[in-house]
Amino acid sequence: MFYLLELFLLPLFVAAASTPKGWHFVQNGTTGIVALEVVVVSPTLAVMFDRAQNDPLQINGHGAWGALWNFETNTATPLDIMSDSFCASGGILSNGTMVGVGGQFPENPTTEPDTDGRMMIRLFNPCTDPSGASCKVIEDPRTLNLAEPRWYPSSLRIFDGSLMVVGGTHNTTPFYNTDPENSFEFVPKKDGGVPRPSPFLERSLPTNLFPRVFALPDGKIFMIANNQSIIYDVEQGTETRLPDLPNGVRITNPMDGAATLLPLSPPFYTPEVVVCGGSNSSDAIPSLQLSSQDPASDQCSRITLTPEGIKKGWVVERMLEDRMLSEMILLPDGTVMIINGASTGYAASHSVGDPIGRSNADHPVTRPVLYLPNAPIGHRFTNEGLPSSDIPRMYHSSVTLTPSGNIFVAGSNPNSNVSTTTTYVSEFRAEYLNPPYMSVARPALRNVPTTIPFNHPFTVPVDIPANLKATKVQVALMDLGFSSHAFHSSSRLVFMNAVLTPDRKSITIVSPPNNRVFPPGPAFVFLTVDGVTSTGAHVMVGDGTSPPVKDQGIRLPL
Repeated sequence: MFYLLELFLLPLFVAAASTPKGWHFVQNGTTGIVALEVVVVSPTLAVMFDRAQNDPLQINGHGAWGALWNFETNTATPLDIMSDSFCASGGILSNGTMVGVGGQFPENPTTEPDTDGRMMIRLFNPCTDPSGASCKVIEDPRTLNLAEPRWYPSSLRIFDGSLMVVGGTHNTTPFYNTDPENSFEFVPKKDGGVPRPSPFLERSLPTNLFPRVFALPDGKIFMIANNQSIIYDVEQGTETRLPDLPNGVRITNPMDGAATLLPLSPPFYTPEVVVCGGSNSSDAIPSLQLSSQDPASDQCSRITLTPEGIKKGWVVERMLEDRMLSEMILLPDGTVMIINGASTGYAASHSVGDPIGRSNADHPVTRPVLYLPNAPIGHRFTNEGLPSSDIPRMYHSSVTLTPSGNIFVAGSNPNSNVSTTTTYVSEFRAEYLNPPYMSVARPALRNVPTTIPFNHPFTVPVDIPANLKATKVQVALMDLGFSSHAFHSSSRLVFMNAVLTPDRKSITIVSPPNNRVFPPGPAFVFLTVDGVTSTGAHVMVGDGTSPPVKDQGIRLPL
């Protein structure tokens, strides 16, 4: 069951600074482990995972490989993890339980007492303790396991509230996917626990690790691996091939580009996907003939996933620079941040002909860029006013929007273990990228229901600073996603119809029409007024039952 969490209580307004700071980075605390996977699990907490290695944060006499990050105190608390969750994936089910899937075989069994993580399922049940003191990860190799070993899989919460697990490899590999698991399976299990084979994953070898997967508003799944794309019908078990990415650009590991489903808006919730960066290199080239100095791609490709849009195909635009290993973060106003990464090289470690230390990538890109989906093509990218970080964030870095509305950035480690002496070190410093609204008076939502049915209008009080004219009012329902290996799985933003009363004291909001437009489960509601965003209110969308759940709300007309 999903236990209702107390809302993250903050002052109604953030006191305005004498001089608003604009976009700015703040280094605040250390994670204690290399945070290569991050997922927000409550208004105050995120779960972080690393490999079983000698991280400085300790538990049970050894380095921790899991931890809770507290957004209030900016401190990490070790989690007792049984299995090696290195290069795993995960998401949150319809009942609020966080699920981690996959991992690797123990690398150092004599020094790190971990269990084979490749078939493991890790559960983190909803935790009502804001500090995380009573929160724990549940693992049981006898009862909680995948049907197949999976290292470098992807995952996605789908319309029935379950987690779809996609692809991966059976064993660790230095670069290409040489021992693939070309199938899908589900948590909880479907099909009697038998994985579904995927011609798409077989066809997209050898560059198909961490496929980019997105739940469409009709319940089908859009997938990209290598330079290929399909729509998968979960209910019929069929794959429909779509156009390949233009110009041979490859965007999945070990040639990681960034991809996201753009915000969905009523009344039609028309799905569009944008894919940026990656590599122009051929995946027929042996990795030792590739170079850390090979330029990444500056290509962005965008497609509208309607019959007309698919017929038109991908539309190409160009970023401000080449990017590899970056991640896309949806912001509550509907813009997209592209952050982290490098301008040359590849993912993975010590497997190209001229690594920098152990890093297959070089020339870190430390300045984020904003993508404006509604601007005219040719005018969608801007880094105006955006700062540069002094921390390279490349392979094994993570990032997430927080419930407060700023961006948490952590991790980076191309090394086989903890290293503080190489060119690109194991990174434990945490930082936040604060948008301009973090240093001005902000609007606030109050008394938001903790459970929101589908297709349901509800009215809540709001507080809007007097200096905001409320010319543009947006209410975003967001799944903050699971960050791992340059992909933010399950990340989602659905704008909800909202009407502000003339006295600006309350707002009436209509939730998404059904569980396909927004897969059921936990979410955050953000109010943005004239570009200034509130703190997010934590809600359960749908009835909060365990998956698989029945369809809820109303179907959209075809």
